Formats: sequence, structure tokens, C-alpha cells
Amino acid sequence: MDAVSRRTVLRSASVVAGAAAFGGLWAKAAPPALAGTNPHRDVAADARMVWRRLPKNWQEGPFLANGYLGAQVYAGQTPQVLKVMLSHTQVQDQRIQWEAGIGLSRLPIGYLTLTFAGAITAVDWTLDLYNAELGGTITTTQGSVAFSAVVHNDLGVLLVSMTPSAGEAAAAWAFRPLESATTRTVRKPPEYVANPAPELADGYCAQPMLAGGGYTTAWRERAIGARRLLAATVAYSFPGTTHTKDALDGVRKALAMHPDVLLARHRRWWNDYHRRSFVSVPDKQIQRFYWIQLYKIASATRKDGPVVSEWGPWFPEVGNSWTAVWWNLNVQVTYPIVNSSNHPELDAVTETFRRDHANLEVSVPPAYRDGDTYALSHPGDWRLRPGGTRSVGVPGTTSKTDQTGNLLWGLHNVWLAYRHHMDRGVLRDVLYPTLAKALNFYRHFLFTGPDGTLHLPLTRSPEYADATDCTYDLSLIRWAARTLVDSARILRLNEPRVPIWQEISAKLVPYHEDPANGVLIGDGVPLAASHRHFSHLLWLYPLRERVWDRPGDRDLMKRTFDHWVADQQAWHGYSYAAASSMCSVMDAPEEALRYLKFFLDRNIVDNTELTANTMYREGSNFAIESPITAAQSVVDMLMQGSGGVLKVFPSVSAAWRDASIAGLRAEGAFLVDASRRGGTTEFVRVHSEAGEPLVLEHGVVVDVDVHDEHGRRLPWRPAGPGRIAIGLRRGGTAVVTPRGGRPDLAPRNVPALGSAPAWGLPE
Repeated sequence: MDAVSRRTVLRSASVVAGAAAFGGLWAKAAPPALAGTNPHRDVAADARMVWRRLPKNWQEGPFLANGYLGAQVYAGQTPQVLKVMLSHTQVQDQRIQWEAGIGLSRLPIGYLTLTFAGAITAVDWTLDLYNAELGGTITTTQGSVAFSAVVHNDLGVLLVSMTPSAGEAAAAWAFRPLESATTRTVRKPPEYVANPAPELADGYCAQPMLAGGGYTTAWRERAIGARRLLAATVAYSFPGTTHTKDALDGVRKALAMHPDVLLARHRRWWNDYHRRSFVSVPDKQIQRFYWIQLYKIASATRKDGPVVSEWGPWFPEVGNSWTAVWWNLNVQVTYPIVNSSNHPELDAVTETFRRDHANLEVSVPPAYRDGDTYALSHPGDWRLRPGGTRSVGVPGTTSKTDQTGNLLWGLHNVWLAYRHHMDRGVLRDVLYPTLAKALNFYRHFLFTGPDGTLHLPLTRSPEYADATDCTYDLSLIRWAARTLVDSARILRLNEPRVPIWQEISAKLVPYHEDPANGVLIGDGVPLAASHRHFSHLLWLYPLRERVWDRPGDRDLMKRTFDHWVADQQAWHGYSYAAASSMCSVMDAPEEALRYLKFFLDRNIVDNTELTANTMYREGSNFAIESPITAAQSVVDMLMQGSGGVLKVFPSVSAAWRDASIAGLRAEGAFLVDASRRGGTTEFVRVHSEAGEPLVLEHGVVVDVDVHDEHGRRLPWRPAGPGRIAIGLRRGGTAVVTPRGGRPDLAPRNVPALGSAPAWGLPE
């Protein structure tokens, strides 16, 4: 970052004093850029996180990662020590004889310590999202240190550059390993023992595993004059034992390169990432939160890496029991934002099913493993293995679980990926074959009742109650059957199972209802207490089986939603995010904003908390999904693209008279730019990547002009109130404006409604 933008963004004399360290890991700062020429950089800079107090733990501290190696920075155990907790998404045990939360558990690694001569008295830090860099100063009773830190995007190496004052010239790095054992206590077998003690040597710590393989943390420093550069990394290998060599090689490689070359490569990836889409709204608390979640999801996951576990790449060192991948809601609600924000490079869900789908057979109860049936138990590891003898259980028996729908809901994420990109390879190679096998699991148990409809025996609605004809399962079955029929048609397959899927879709029993309260949990099972999970509402959102545009659907949607939200005592973060999105799809923008603001204002305090750094805890557990889910709630206010209609600014509060979006991706493979100014839409620009039919609800309240990107008129026709149909070919672009309007089509950071503090610990 250059000196000019540093003064603008960091606004801190102490950080400017550390300019050389922050502006470049080693050499001089980058040359100045022209202010105001890069709105993506400007809004990311505005969303920077700030620390004016020393963070105490993972709930307060800054975080860095590249989808694999994660680092968190906060206070050590004594006033002279700063701690850098390390974790890695691939580091897990391999004792598959036990369930994944134990035998395939994510494993603690350890932490670096930076010990000073004096006690830490002050910090002045900024986490620059646009460059994914943490920088600033640490002041002690003996001096100060200016520093900059990144987890290098390409190399997966933590790099920390620091320039100490004379009084802190001897500040020293060390590493402390944590016990290589699961932190989960639920169903932990009495014979479980930790992995062997590590080998701690000069510059590395090698941790073997009882199952074979292991992981190594390596670190080295390089110094020129008063400036020092630390490189540290973690390498994992199984079943091989190359982890120590790999870690040492990784550190040597990083230190052999010019630090500013390394930094340029790192920044290039992150700058390109942030330029892929754009969101600006007048509530800057929400805008900043949204951009932090984009930074967080890119830090947490990558297309070819592990799907997110509950920790992401960051280890919560106290009492965490969620040590694997939770597929009963958590993954499913985390990943939709990667589609709508136009980041396919983060879609680990689709690639996980592509790579590891064969492991899904292990989650099927043994009696039903016929080579053509899949299921997904949880918790699992990032290779879709449940470990031990865990399965989803058998409906209608005492072994039933609330996991029967995990796989279908997970595959809905793959469907969303297909719909947002219209890549038939994803449909043909990943979704279609796996979805057919997932629906086959339910086909074993569906039966025709006396009423002539297909019924489901006893399953369990997630986290609530047992029920026959469980709404959660029925909604997923109905979606799967219809999607398979549509997929066979799209792929032009001569598929003999299509009549079976059509029959399931046509004959599946309707949801059981209550005249006052809408859809029930299942047959004869009402929602009688507060329920954080929205399992019995999947048909409303995200499956969108019923839609607000059809007046006949509205009453059922409203009754069921109103009954769910009437008692929020047991709600957690994702409950409020889901409620916000549901309000957005039901044309209730003020309610959508109210639910989102309630969550972001940190009102949930009953053993759950949105933390100062926008992480989220439930008890002592780190749960990554709730804040990221809330980012999708923001998008749902600004753009919706399901049901064949692309809606722009469909659920924007009347208080938001201005808004700007660019590069948001909608179903149908449409890229959308739009601006709202003074309470009205001033333009919508839609680029079609696939040539899909476009019906646009544009939000312009007067007559419109429709042009292509060169200003030539495009034909269109009315398609309902406020809607037009535009014939766009693949690669075509349509610009819709009020008649005679010539607005500036560039994205902009819209004016703020009022002041809002930075996230972090700004005071």
C-alpha cells in the first residue's frame, strides 16, 4: 500500500511510522495510486478492521488465511508475549475406526510466540482487506515494533516483517506445540489416546500420527540491518512422511525470494478477488460487515481445498467440540454467497462431491448399500467420510437420525453453482449422478398410503422432533425428484428413471398443515417451541418451492413464517440471517433489514455471540457459518434471480435511498450491475454468459430505454408489472435506464446514512 492511501486508510500516526514494514514486507512502499479511481479498493479500505486495544483471544483478534494455513493474533499468557495461533484445514487425524469428530478430527497444531523485552502497553493495528495484510505497531514499556503480516496466498506461508526500536531489538520468536488430540469429548471412546509427543528441533516441530503420516510446523527468520522477516508454515502428509521436508522447503523457498516480489504476487490475487463484484449500501455497518465476510470466506476456503469445517482455517483453543465438517446445515448455508458474489474459485462443495462422491456410500446403512445409493452422515471429514460405523440410520426404526436430508441439501449447493454458471459439465458429471443415488436412499422407504399418496416413515426433523412425513425430508425429496427430471431434459438423456421421478414428484404427500400456523414439522407434529433451525421451512427458502409472486402461495408462506418467528428464544445467528432472507423473498424489506440489524448489532447474547472481529461463537464453540450466511442476506436484499425472474433491488429498505452493485451473479449466468440513487433505480446492466431467457424486474418507475453496451437499441417486451423480457444472446449485454437517462455506469461508494465504528477493537 502506498504512503498516500496508507494515511487515508489507516489514519494512524503510529502505523505511518511503520510505513516501510507495512507498505512492503522488505523494501520501500509501492508508488502512490490515484485516489478515487478504484471503488472496489475504496470500499474494501473503508471496511478495514481496526485494533486500538490488544485482543485477548480468537473472538477478538485479527485473522489471516489462504484457504489452508490460518493465523490468529492476540495476547499471550504474559504481558510480554504476543501469540500467533496457527492452524491448517488439511491437518486431521486418520484413525478411521472412530467417528469423524474423534478419529478423523481436525487437530490442534500450536502457536508462535513473539516475546518482547517489555510489557505490551498499546497496539495500533489495521487489517487491510483489499491486500489481506495485517499491519501496525506494538508499543511496550521498552520500545516499539512496526510490523506487517500476511499468509501468502500462493505459498501458504506466514510472513511477518518487523522493524523493532532499539529497546525491542531482541524480541524473539518461538513455537509451542499443542497436544495432537481431538478436543471433542462427545462419544469419545475410553481407549482413545493422543498422538505421540512431537519432535521439537531448531526451526521446526514434527508431529507424527499413530495412523501414519503427520504434520510439521517450520519457521525461520532473515535479517538485514534492523529489519527482520519471519517465514512460518505447516505441512501435512498422509500416509507418507514428507511433511517435515515439505515444511522446511516451504520456508526456505519463501525466504529465498525477494519479499516485495512475494508481496506483489499475494496482493495481485487478493486485489483481483475483490474486483470481481461490488456492493455498497448507505448503512456502513452492514457494508463493512459484508466486505469482511467476503474476505473471510476467501480466507477460509478454495475450490480445490477442503470444504469448511466449523473452525475454517482457525483454531479456537478453548473447549471446542466441533472438530470436523458439519453437513446438517453448516456447510449448506456457508457456500451460497460464493455463487452470488461471483467467486467460483471458492466453491469447494462442488469439487468435494466431484472428487469424493464414492465415499458417500459409507454413510448408507449396510443393508441398503447396493452400489446405487448414497447418503451423508455428519460429522464427517473433508473427504466425505463419516468414520467408524456411523450412518444416517434407517427411517422408521430406532436407528433413524436427523441426517437423512444432509446429502440432498448439500447437493442443492451444487445445483446453485450450476444455475449461476450454467456449466453443463457440473450438471452432467457432478450433480446428476450423485443426486440420483441420493434420492435412491429415500426410494427404499417411500410407501403408498391408503390415500394413494407417497409417504415417508418416521425420521427426525433436525434438532426438533421425530415425525412421519417429516416436512424437512419431503421438501428435499420433492426438490430432488423435480431437479432430476429437469436435468435429464436439459442433458437430453434417454433416462429410464424419469417416470419414477415424475411419479415421486406427482404423488408425494403434501405437507401437513395447521389452519392457523401453516406447515407442520410433520404429520401431527406442530412447531410448539422456539426452534433455531429452519428445517421445516426449506421449501420456502432456499428451495423456493413456493414463491411470493404467485398469490396462491402467499398465505401458506406467511402463516408458516410468522409462527416460526413468533418465538425467537432459541434462535442463533443463522436463524436471523435466514429470517432476513425469507423476508426479502416475501417482499418485506423493512423486516428483512430489522432481522439483519438485530444480528449485526450483537443482540444475541444467550451463550451465543457475534464477536468483535465478526467471528461467531456458540458456547465455547467456534461456528463460522452464521456471519457468512448473513452476507447472503445482504445480497438477497439487492438482487434475486430464481424462478426465471431477475429482480434488482427487490427488498431494499425505504431508508436506503442509494445503493450500488456490480458483478453480482444471478441464476441463469447473468452478471448484474445496478445503481439506486435518490430512492429510484437509475440503471441496470445485465451481461449474459449463457444466453438464457431474461425476464428483468428492473425497478425503474418510469418508461425505460434498453440498449446494448454500444448504445444500440435492443428489442424488449413487457412481461408483467415492472418487468420486461429481453432477448440476450450468449455474451450480450443489456443496459436499462429511465427514458433519456445517461447515468454513469461505474460502481460507487454510496453516501452513508450515519457514522458507524470499524469492526475489531477500534476503541
